[in-house]
Amino acid sequence: MAYRIVAERGNETVRMDRSSSLMAVAKARVWASEGWNVTIIVRDAEAVAPSEPERRMLACG
Repeated sequence: MAYRIVAERGNETVRMDRSSSLMAVAKARVWASEGWNVTIIVRDAEAVAPSEPERRMLACG
């Protein structure tokens, strides 16, 4: 499974991919503590239906 972290603040957007859910959540918590709006998107072709290629797992704000 892959996890994409999207952090947004003002007109800045940062995207990064992690393969570990633990690392994705830890990274998202750091960004959120610095004032960023963070979303983690779960990307798994086997577990997600073709009509839902991306599914949101966690949103911090």
